[in-house]
Parts: sequence; C-alpha cells; structure tokens
Amino acid sequence: MKHALAALFQDTVTTLVAQGRLPAGLPAPEIARPRQDGHGDFATNFALTAAKAAGRAPRALAEELKGALDGSPLIERIEIAGPGFLNVFVAGSAFHEVVRAILREKEAYGRLASRPGKTLIEFVSANPNGPLHVGHGRGAAYGDSLARLLACAGHAVEREYYVNDAGRQMDILALSVWLRYMEAFGAKIVFPETGYRGAYVADIGRALAGAEGDALQRPIADILIANPDLDADALMDAWIARLKEALGAQYRVVHGFGLDAMLADIKDDLAAFGVRYDRWYSERGLVESGAVDRALARLRASGEVYEKDGAQWFRATHYGDEKDRVVVRENGVATYFASDIAYHLEKCERGFSDLIDIWGADHHGYVPRVKGALAALGENPDRLQVLLVQFAILYRGGERAQMSTRSGDFVTLRELRAEVGNDAARFFYVLRKSEQHMDFDLDLAKSQSNDNPVYYVQYAHARICSVFRQLSERGLPLPDHAQADLIMLDTPQERVLQRTLGRFVDVIEEAAAAREPHQIAYYLRELAGDLHAYYNAQAFLTVDPPLRDARLALIAAARQVLANGLGLLGVSAPEAM
Repeated sequence: MKHALAALFQDTVTTLVAQGRLPAGLPAPEIARPRQDGHGDFATNFALTAAKAAGRAPRALAEELKGALDGSPLIERIEIAGPGFLNVFVAGSAFHEVVRAILREKEAYGRLASRPGKTLIEFVSANPNGPLHVGHGRGAAYGDSLARLLACAGHAVEREYYVNDAGRQMDILALSVWLRYMEAFGAKIVFPETGYRGAYVADIGRALAGAEGDALQRPIADILIANPDLDADALMDAWIARLKEALGAQYRVVHGFGLDAMLADIKDDLAAFGVRYDRWYSERGLVESGAVDRALARLRASGEVYEKDGAQWFRATHYGDEKDRVVVRENGVATYFASDIAYHLEKCERGFSDLIDIWGADHHGYVPRVKGALAALGENPDRLQVLLVQFAILYRGGERAQMSTRSGDFVTLRELRAEVGNDAARFFYVLRKSEQHMDFDLDLAKSQSNDNPVYYVQYAHARICSVFRQLSERGLPLPDHAQADLIMLDTPQERVLQRTLGRFVDVIEEAAAAREPHQIAYYLRELAGDLHAYYNAQAFLTVDPPLRDARLALIAAARQVLANGLGLLGVSAPEAM
C-alpha cells in the first residue's frame, strides 16, 4: 500500500511537471505512517520539502497536489494539516483489493520482485568444541529468520557456517578427548582446568575407545608434565605439542574424531531447530588450499604487511583500527585474523555482492580490521555488513543460568528446545533487536496466556481455523472467497483489520532493508490483537450468507498472513491449540 501511494504521488508530480505547473528537479515524495491516530493511513511532508524548489508556499503546493490527486480510486480523501502536511486516507476498495490479493496469492503473498546480485549470510559459526548453548541459539534464530526475510524480499540468499576446525581450540578439544579416552581404560587423571570438561567430552572419549581400542594409549605422565615456569596457556600448548609428538600421525585420528562428533551434534541441533545451511565451510580447507598464504602475499606486495619483533603485522591503523594487527606470529603460524582475511576475500571471489556476517556483540572491535583488510586487498569494504547479536540470558524460576563451554556448566540449545519448544524459542529470540540485551523468561515462554507473544499469535491463527471447522460442523457451505462482497466489511474492527493486513508487504520490505526480523514479530502481535478484537466483537457464522462470506474471506486473509509471517520466523502456524 505504501509503495502504491508513493508511486501515485510520484506519477502525479511528474504529470504536473509535464504540464508546466511545477518545475523539474523536485525531490521524490516520501510516504510514511503518521504517528498519531486520526491523521490518516499515510502522510507526506512533500509540500514542505519541495516548496523552495517549486517556488511555492508549502500550503499552496499542498493544495495543488491535493487537487491533482482528487478522484484517485486509491484515495478516499486527503486532509491538509499544519503548514502543509498531507494526511492521506486510503479508500476502502483499495484494502478490499489487498484482501483479494492475499487470498489469490496465498503462500506467495508478501514475496517481492527479485533483486540483482547474490547475498551470503554467515551465522552461528560456533567453534565445534562443545554443544550449542542458548547464546548460540539467538544467533541461529536471528540469522535464519533474516535469511528467510531477505529471500522473501527478493534477495538471492545463500547461508554458510564457517567451521573453525584449524585452530588452537580444536587442539585443546583433542587433548581433552584423549584424556577421557585414557580414563575409559582406567587411567587416573587430574583433569586440567584449562581443558574442556563437559560430560560430552567424556562421551566422545568413550566412543573413541570403542572405535580405536587401545591403539592410542600413551603414558599420561609423558604428556601432562609439570612446569612452574609456564603459565596456564603456555602449559596447555606444551601438553598439546607432547601429545602430537607421542601420537604422531594418529593425532589426526583423535583430532578428527572429536571434530566430527561435535560437528555432527551441531548439525543435528540446528536442523532440529529449523535452521539449514547451503554450505559448511572448513577453515582447515581454506588453509590447506593456500588461500591464507595468497591473501597475505597480496597484502605484502601492496606494503600493507610489515615485520616487527619477528612477527608480521597488518597496517590496520591505515583503515581506522586502533592498532596494527598480527597476521603471522613469531613462530611462523598464521593467526585467526589471517584466516578471516583469506575467508572474506574468498567470499568476494565467489561473486557475492553482499556479505552479511552475524557475530556475537563481543566481536564489535573486530569489524574495522576485517573491513580494513578487504579495502587493503582492493575490495569494496561496504560489501561486508556485520550484524551483532547480544547473548541471551536465560532465567529459570527467577535464577540466572551460567554458561561456560570448558567447565560444561551451561544450558544447551537442545535443552532449551526440549523445555519450551522450537516455536517459543525462535519467536522469543527475535522479539528484540539483535544488538539489544535479552533476558529469556522460560516461565513466560511456556505459559498459555495472552502475555506470551508466540502463544498470542499462534492462537489467533488457531481461532480462525476453528471458525472454518465450525462452518463444516454446521453443514454450511465453504464460500468462494473470490466472490465475496467485501464492501459489506464496514465495522470498526473490520476496517482496522484490513488496514493492518495492508501493511504486511511494507513491513517485509522495511524489515529486510533494516535487517530486523523483530519487525515481523511486532507486526504479527499487532495483527493477532486486531484479529482477537474482531473475534470477540463480531459473529462470523451469521444467518446472512453474503455478510458471512465477506467476514470469512477477511479472516481467511488474516489466517494466511499470520501463517506467512510466522513462516518468516521459522515458527509454525497451528490449526488447533
């Protein structure tokens, strides 16, 4: 509706220019929803912004535009307010056409025209060293909902998970798994505080023992040496080096077994959460392909990498970062940052016009250096958009749940899904802007009350389904919605509901442009509220067939939009509750 009005206003201005009644070069009319009730369905300040260029007083320009728009079938009336604001009241027939379009297009309603280019969304990308926890769940729900939303808005979207399978954290997991493997054969171990200590590691260790037998056994005393001169991190690195030396080629067996077990768990968890990916991209594969070396060579050739204190540094300060960053350590090993540079360059080389990364809010400082590296490589850094997600804080019975991957004392996404269900988890996760702090109230998420937003929205859909079941139970014929006389829909609740339905397409476009799936959740709550108010105020299965058919067409349209909107969030639309 908003775009139809914007096009009508622009066509009107173009016609007035062609007639010589207005000069060329005027700004495009901007249409917005008024902040106050009674100021129309839409409003524009065009007369104020264009008055100087048009050489007219704002009020006079508003009068001329109003006169030119009179008679449009899209507009019921226009009121001029204040110094020249135009408040537009949309004709009821225009909203009737919205209802008909919804019923005609069904699941396709809300989909926008295809856009040029390709968009890559990378999200979650949690290290495969432990199960996904509720913090990862928010990134998963946000990323998947955004991908669905952008696809609906016409973007060609691909989804990617970057598997950090080449770094130190995976070596720590390998050592932890091996120690639990040794325990499975009766070894007595004082488990390192810096290892991964969750029960899932013990499970993997026992599975490794079952798969490999005693082939990987080595004296633990030869691995976990004491060295008071080393801090905890250096000591862990020393133990990993000793394990690699002791196992030789068999170290890859331990490393790969732990990686495969955790990655399979993550894939299963996300799939059960309704999150799918087009590609699982291996960091190790990136390194082994030589992509990291090639990217660093390009930076060296352009003078953007220099040596200092035995390490190699990227001139990040040239691109707005607070300090230069190490890309190759003194020991010759490339840093995580070096891999990220190569990974993002490779994304560009795959032909994606838009790169969207969804990161935890604690990575805020990482953004300028990655963008800077792209610029140093000759790529447009504006192709990369980094969206930050705050961790969700889970409350159960008023108590905050602690999360720590290494200690194993955390609430997993799988546990959350088991307790509140996928629908509540996904809806709650996207109720706020991604960068805002979030408290996840389990008690509310499980309640069957109007205070529970997902229940409130799903119940609206189920209520409509119940009306159609009653229609069948009473032996009344299923109407042909295309033949319904919608002019009969003139109660206050019917007008409000039609206007809200008329906003759906606009909300999709605005939410997609802002990368804000929560706008869809807010809209669905409003639509559900309008439906519940209508349900409580009017009888649908009336004795008057034409009125009954009109009302059934309206609520069928509402049911379709509720289902389409919930689908954008990965939430089901139940027929009964």
